[in-house]
This record gives sequence, C-alpha cells and structure tokens, in this order.
Amino acid sequence: MRLFATISTGKFKGKKIELPSLKTTRSTKSIVKGSFFDTVRDELYGKVFIEGFGGSALMACEAFSNGAKNAIAIEIDKDAFKLTSKNMASIDKNLKAIHGDSFALLPAIIASASEPVMLYLDPPFDIRNGFGDIYKKTVKMVESLDESKIFMIIFEHSSQIKFDEKISNFTMFKSKKFGATTLSYYS
Repeated sequence: MRLFATISTGKFKGKKIELPSLKTTRSTKSIVKGSFFDTVRDELYGKVFIEGFGGSALMACEAFSNGAKNAIAIEIDKDAFKLTSKNMASIDKNLKAIHGDSFALLPAIIASASEPVMLYLDPPFDIRNGFGDIYKKTVKMVESLDESKIFMIIFEHSSQIKFDEKISNFTMFKSKKFGATTLSYYS
C-alpha cells in the first residue's frame, strides 16, 4: 500500500508526496510540520534549506514551497532515496536529492553553500536498531560544521531526549513538544 503526505502551504500547496516504507523511515507528523513552518516561514525566504536524514523529503519540499531559494534532502536508505528523488523532481529543479550518509556529506555541503543555511536534522529515533547513540553523533557532527554558513538548526527528536541549551556557538531559542516528538530550535 502506497502512503502519501501533502504539502500544506505555499506555492505547491496540495501537492502529494509519496512516503517511503514506515519500516525504514519515520514521517514527520502534520502537527509538527505545521508548527515548524508557522515558526520559520518568514526566515526561509532566499535561504538554503537542508534536510538531513531526509526520508521522503517532505520538509525540504514544504520549505521550498514556502520561499526557500533551494532545498536539499539527504537520505541513506536506497529505497527511500528513490522516492525522495521522484518527489523532488516532480516539483522543481531547485530541489536536490542526495543519496548518502548525512554525517559524511553535510560538512562539505554546508561548507560549499553560498547562501545562509537552515539545517533541519531528523535522525531516526525509534525505527532502526543500533541507533542508540544517534543524538551524540548528530551533536558531534553539528559541532564540526562551518558555523558561519548556518543561521538556524532545528532538531526533530524523541521527546525522551533533552539537548543542551548550547551546541557549539548555537543557542536554543525554542523547544516544542508534540507527544513523543520534540522540535528544538537553535540559532
């Protein structure tokens, strides 16, 4: 059975995005997505939106629909990446899907960005075995990034996890809980 999500706002409102298997990815809930874009919509215009651990690329597509100059989604799962590519290609050439490991690819992608980056990180937190240290690894990766290129970092994470108020030179300015999922915003 094929599953779909819908772009909720912006110039591509109503466009359907196919979701990969829920056995290998976890789709962002509509309430989380809505709250996120209500918070950052005014900040998106003319920026690069990068979605690490991209899954279907729904967040990147929605960001582009809401004014991001371009958007990138990185996904390591081969089958999910096929859908990510298909979803992005069906919308616009300024959307880019990249197959690979977000930990390995993000530093170079951010270093090469010519516009300020909004970085959305949604690592798998309740799907795959062997991901017990995913948040430590994600924070360590963020600490290694070129901070001068990033104006905001958002983590979508398990509500059981509490992030520090500061990560490198970024300071948390908002955290919002949605049951088992929390969004933590840093600038």
